[in-house]
Amino acid sequence: MQYKHIFFDLDHTLWDFETNAKATLQDLYQRHALKDRGIDDFDDFFTRYSYHNERLWDRYTKGFIKQDELRWKRMWLSLLDYKLADEQLSRTMSLEFLETLPSKKAIFPYTFEILDYLKTKGYRMHLVTNGFERVQHNKLQNSGLHAYFEVVVTSEASNSLKPNKEIFDYAFQQTGASEKESIMIGDNLDADIQGGINAGMDTVFVNHLNIEAHIKPTYTVYHLKQLEDIL
Repeated sequence: MQYKHIFFDLDHTLWDFETNAKATLQDLYQRHALKDRGIDDFDDFFTRYSYHNERLWDRYTKGFIKQDELRWKRMWLSLLDYKLADEQLSRTMSLEFLETLPSKKAIFPYTFEILDYLKTKGYRMHLVTNGFERVQHNKLQNSGLHAYFEVVVTSEASNSLKPNKEIFDYAFQQTGASEKESIMIGDNLDADIQGGINAGMDTVFVNHLNIEAHIKPTYTVYHLKQLEDIL
């Protein structure tokens, strides 16, 4: 067996962030009666939130903004698109979003199947995620994924972010793994694949969206079950 340690990303790789975030935002949309406040189309509101979230996450991972700014400003900017300049509502909804999101349980097809397969093959599995410590652990508990992973490394605990080498050095320290016996699996080319390359690991790009890769991974799969062909 070439690899002993498998490092997975969580959001968008195993845990279906898009589906879970949409369900969470739908809850908040109804709870705060946003339709009565001029936001008539929920799908449009979710599209705008997703745009701001993606843009701010990119700035966060590059070190341009802090965690708190990311958390509340994505909601603030989404509401501002509808001329709702209500900072208190933005902060309240941001907190409620982070409290509710981890309770959602949607995962990608074949997630449990492939984790069971890898477990029976004797691989030691871990997570490396740019997500927040408490939120990510709650996601794992509520979705039933926690039992598969020995070590969960978050950007918050490691004080670093993918693709920086430091978060992987911290992960190696916590797990006792080395880069040559490890492989990184994730959906994000800039964070997961470039991060794995920076750390000296082989990588698997989980290309759920069938996009063109601008960074070359060691392997590419289009759904999780295809990992059986590699591992």
